[in-house]
Amino acid sequence: MTNVTFDYTGRTVIITGAARGIGLELAKFFKAAGADTIAVDFDGDVLEAAVAGLGITAIQADVSETDDVQRVVDTAIERFGRIDVMVNNAGILRDNVLWKITDEDWEAVLAVHAGGTFKFTRACVPHFRAQEYGRVINVTSYTGLRGNTGQANYATAKAGIIGFTKTAAKELVRFGITVNAISPNAATRMIASIPAEKLAEMTAGIPAGRFAEPVEICAAVGFLASEEAAYVTGVVLPVDGGVSM
Repeated sequence: MTNVTFDYTGRTVIITGAARGIGLELAKFFKAAGADTIAVDFDGDVLEAAVAGLGITAIQADVSETDDVQRVVDTAIERFGRIDVMVNNAGILRDNVLWKITDEDWEAVLAVHAGGTFKFTRACVPHFRAQEYGRVINVTSYTGLRGNTGQANYATAKAGIIGFTKTAAKELVRFGITVNAISPNAATRMIASIPAEKLAEMTAGIPAGRFAEPVEICAAVGFLASEEAAYVTGVVLPVDGGVSM
């Protein structure tokens, strides 16, 4: 756990894709910073085990299902009375060259990444507007800008999140709501299946010489989610060791 310098006492934070990796570290980060923290993941058993004893509310949900999304938001309001920060981190991979991607794998990746980001943001907006305060942080990827072999579905979804972030930022800023994104480059399960030779090649292309640990992503999200970042909106912040330079 990195040192926590932000204070989220009295704030409620929802993080999706929180059973592992960046999402789990963010849930721990916000809890340590005093927030009422709700961790969401499709894999409920892994999520429950990951946050056991931490005082974090764990909710199993499919971010691509509108009813599940609404259930999470309703639970946040019932338990804590408000929602202040929404972190859309959930994601899946269904990698293949484009002529071998099935309709199912195409639609599943877009439904989780882009669909989940849209549905959770949409569900939070009425509460954000009522309190004239809200922070949305979406997790995108440099793949959404440069593409990557075998990831046409993932690249499309991540590019869509960038467009969604900027559009939502323009629509919501007048209500005291900011919408930003981060583009991380961390050692998560997403890169675990990459062959060693390819991984070494990717690492060599990172100016910092390594992938980030998931916990190193927390400070950037913590800033964008803070009260102090009220004048920052529509930004895609690279947290990538310089790979996007």
